Amino acid sequence: MTDPAPRRPRLVITLGDPCGISAELLLGTLRTLCSWASILVVGAKAAVDLLEATPGRKLHWRWETPAAWTPEIPGTKILGLRTGDAPGRLDPLARAAWIDPTPAVTAADLALGEASAASGRCAVEGVRVGAGLVLSGQADALVTLPLSKHAAHLAGFNIPGHTEYLQELAGSPITRMSFVSPSLSVVLHTVHQSLRSVVEGLSVDGVAETLVFSADRFMRLAGKPGLRVALCALNPHAGENGAFGDEEALLREALAKARAAFPEDGSGRPFAQVASPFDAGPAPAGWELFPSATAVATPAARRSPVFSGPHPSDTLFQRAVRGEFDLVVALYHDQGLIPIKVLEPSRAINLTLGLPFIRTSPDHGTAFDKAGRWQADPTNFLEAAALAVRLAGRAKREPWQALAGDAR
Repeated sequence: MTDPAPRRPRLVITLGDPCGISAELLLGTLRTLCSWASILVVGAKAAVDLLEATPGRKLHWRWETPAAWTPEIPGTKILGLRTGDAPGRLDPLARAAWIDPTPAVTAADLALGEASAASGRCAVEGVRVGAGLVLSGQADALVTLPLSKHAAHLAGFNIPGHTEYLQELAGSPITRMSFVSPSLSVVLHTVHQSLRSVVEGLSVDGVAETLVFSADRFMRLAGKPGLRVALCALNPHAGENGAFGDEEALLREALAKARAAFPEDGSGRPFAQVASPFDAGPAPAGWELFPSATAVATPAARRSPVFSGPHPSDTLFQRAVRGEFDLVVALYHDQGLIPIKVLEPSRAINLTLGLPFIRTSPDHGTAFDKAGRWQADPTNFLEAAALAVRLAGRAKREPWQALAGDAR
């Protein structure tokens, strides 16, 4: 008797704003995506229809009967999509299931490269439906293509972004935005707010919470004890002993509080009440977030995380890339994102911490200015999808692997 074929991971991809580059990215990479997982796209069919008459079109596609496992959701339209390089040469391996959560919206209601209330509604409804699929266990991971916050607001959805909306849908008590790459991993203490409000809202308890939560989630994620976590200073030269500000004294208090949350023997379980896709045990042998990255060993005797800082941010990121730290906690959006976007422009992946499911996203926006030109680089999207497949395997102890570099 032969063993049954192993189950493939089921990956939900939300299309984001239909007037940006997402549909081009999806169509151009479908064959690669299908070699890694069973793909279910959630988004407006109109996004693909908009591309029918675009100049320089590189692909062909056909709408057809959906895959048998496609979930039926009231108010949506269920489809199947197949792509190929010519009308008569559609690829049997490039086939995705598709759920359109806004079937009343057609291409006539949208315009490539233009945010609108209609495009915002399509994007947000797609996220709502996609999140429901992973929350209900009908899929193993979620990859979100970019939405326009402006378009979402025009549609009446007062959400700051994907992360906050997913937190609301999942009922998660805490989330943090993180970015992972082969050379650098960063967690943001604050995200979409003014720099003035970051400084005014800085508190010992708040920073300590981010430090402890980030360390706990990353140790679960990677199965790596003794994680080395570095905190960025707020002021130049870490304040130079008060010469450039005294906020670093507050940050040192937060670091002390974070250290106290983890007993030396590693027995502490802070945030154990927050659902996680990952258990607290060791990672499977040979598993790494990015297999192509150079692994840096952690002393086996150390179980609790090692917190350090506050470090001047103009040198901290270089030290982390050289292997001195496993994770950097940045205090505000640009402090953390400028270095990682310079160092890893195509491989840095947005990973949400605190959700009960795996969610990744490429580290770029809707690129309305490039929509319909077939010029968008799919590398970052492929990296996000590949990471989601690997993380799903890590969470479920399945040998699921996907390396975006294999597709380039």
